[in-house]
Amino acid sequence: MSDTVIHVENLSKQYVLGKNGHSDGLKHVIHDCVTAPLRWLKKTAAGTENLKINGHKAPESFWALKDVSFDIKRGEVVGIIGRNGAGKSTLLKILSRITEQTRGRVEITGRVASLLEVGTGFHPELSGRENIFLNGAILGMGRQEIRQKFDEIVAFAEVEKFLDTPVKRYSSGMYVRLAFAVAAHLEPEILIVDEVLAVGDAQFQNKCLGKMQEVSKGGRTVLFVSHNMEAVLKLCTRGILLARGSVFATGEPGKVTAIYFEDQISTAGEVDLRKKPRPLPGNGAVQLISASPVTDDKIWSYPFGQPPALQVQVEAQQAIDKIELGIGLFSARGFEVASWSSSYARSLLSLKAGLNTVQINFNDLKLLPGRYYLGLGLRSERGFEDYIPEAIWFEIVISDESARANAHTMLGTFVLNAEAKIVG
Repeated sequence: MSDTVIHVENLSKQYVLGKNGHSDGLKHVIHDCVTAPLRWLKKTAAGTENLKINGHKAPESFWALKDVSFDIKRGEVVGIIGRNGAGKSTLLKILSRITEQTRGRVEITGRVASLLEVGTGFHPELSGRENIFLNGAILGMGRQEIRQKFDEIVAFAEVEKFLDTPVKRYSSGMYVRLAFAVAAHLEPEILIVDEVLAVGDAQFQNKCLGKMQEVSKGGRTVLFVSHNMEAVLKLCTRGILLARGSVFATGEPGKVTAIYFEDQISTAGEVDLRKKPRPLPGNGAVQLISASPVTDDKIWSYPFGQPPALQVQVEAQQAIDKIELGIGLFSARGFEVASWSSSYARSLLSLKAGLNTVQINFNDLKLLPGRYYLGLGLRSERGFEDYIPEAIWFEIVISDESARANAHTMLGTFVLNAEAKIVG
């Protein structure tokens, strides 16, 4: 009997931009073949839709995954990492049978439980109790098996008081706790977990990591997508780095995460924040647009001992007062070093209609050499206006050897003292 439980061979997934979803099913293939056979034959032969049809260019397509191949053995805990848009979530959706690949082969041996989105498989009108049985049934569990694990699931999720409340009234954190508890306790052979755990608080995330370690020690397999490199290094036995839809590196987690870090620092001065993912999208009235380093060479690299400074472009649809700017400072591995808010300093921002330039200066911030990233958020009396958890990557460097020796005798400053002001 082979130890390989997941075999992926030349896996590719193509999407068509500007086209509605659910267009790659059998019904749509038959429809295209019957109504436009010549177009269908050309598309099938070319493997693309970048063709001119009746004088018009067909919708543009792109490959979310391109010729991805790897094997995962029983009991492995594999961390899948990469930049946003690298194809991580698409890969997990194919492995979870949520979407079909365009070409390639996937072989999975064993029962799979997936946690890809908050409340996956939950019905909002049903109570937490009812959704445990519903979600368990979706995962292929019998009623008796669910009953045996019911108390453990409820205790782990910490939702006893709300067990008979409709889950539509749950917070996102409660959703995640219950969804993870069901997926992890019903003993699947393969557990697939996306970045969804980032919604939970730190205590619950550690609890989940402990549970996944317990699952793997029982001989079961875990696939884990995360931007938290500390969690990947702590939990995983192997790493897979995706870049532009292909496998860029695979192997020992420390080696793979080191390659990932090398690709994070922007060489260009300005970073387009509009392209960054937003887990808490606002209403678009106030938005983070771009960021630039305040350095002589306009590179996101600061000498050791020099506090970082940057300018952020913020666009407001109309003039607005009392905007709070929040900043989170993280190490490259995802450890939160410090946080700051303009409300702490009693310096709320007043924005004019149109583009505003906000300069951020970090005062007396002594960071050890290495890579860091900033999370940026804007809040008004209406609530979150905009939030980007991984907005800017920068580097603290040392060129002088004597300074390098002294640097390792100091600790980074964990109280973030900053200043934010409108300069344009």
